[in-house]
Amino acid sequence: MDTLIQTTDDRRQRALAALAEKPDGVIEQIAAKAEVTPAEVLAILPEGAAILVPSEGWEPIWKDLTSWGEILMIVHTEDIVLEVEGSLPEGSEGHGWFNIHGDSPIGGHIRKERCVSIAFVDRGFHGRRSCSVWFMNAEGRAMFKVFVRRDEERNLLEDQVSRFEALRQAVA
Repeated sequence: MDTLIQTTDDRRQRALAALAEKPDGVIEQIAAKAEVTPAEVLAILPEGAAILVPSEGWEPIWKDLTSWGEILMIVHTEDIVLEVEGSLPEGSEGHGWFNIHGDSPIGGHIRKERCVSIAFVDRGFHGRRSCSVWFMNAEGRAMFKVFVRRDEERNLLEDQVSRFEALRQAVA
C-alpha cells in the first residue's frame, strides 16, 4: 500500500474513532484527539452536516451574513476561544486585508485570500442543533465561524435558521 494512502486512511480512521466517542462535541477537540485537522473531521460528518463551497463565494456569503442582525462570531485557536456577539459590518478591501468596521463589537482585518473554502455546518452540539458558517484556511482550520444565535431558552433564532438554510441552498 502506498504510504500516502495508508497515512490518509490512518488519519480518517483516527478521526472516525474520535468522532464516534463524542459525535456532538467540539470539532476542534475531536480533531486534536485524533491528531487531524478540523476540516478532516468536517469531511466525515454525516451527509449534509457540513457542506463546503469554494472561497469564491466569499462576497455574496459575507453580504448575506451582514443582514442577519446580531450573530455569534467565534475564533477558535489552540490558545483561545473568542466569542463576540454583534452584527457583521459590510467590510471593504484595502491594504491587502478585508477590513470590517462599524457600529458593532465585531471589527478588525481578515486575510481573505487565505480562505480556501466556506463550510455550512448543521449538526448536533451537546444535544442541541447548531448552525454555523466556517471560513476555512488551507491548513484545514477555521479562520473564524459565524453562528446562528440562540434565544433566552437556548433555542436557535428561527429567522436566522431560515436565512442559514436559504443561503446554504443558494450557494451549494
